[in-house]
Amino acid sequence: MTQEARLTTPDDTPPAAVPCPICGKPAAPAYTPFCSKRCADVDLQRWLSGRYAIPGREEDALGQDDGSREE
Repeated sequence: MTQEARLTTPDDTPPAAVPCPICGKPAAPAYTPFCSKRCADVDLQRWLSGRYAIPGREEDALGQDDGSREE
């Protein structure tokens, strides 16, 4: 898929400007969904430092499995 195809909707209108999740400025195509490399790096640092986390079940966090689940 070409970049041009991704930046248009089925009716050939450009998508609405989405704000950068870090600072709120309009996203730059080169750094989508961010506005700049700086904001992309801030987001990456937050993931790597553990500030962002995807919640899981308690047994997943502890690495324990009692074998009660069927696979």
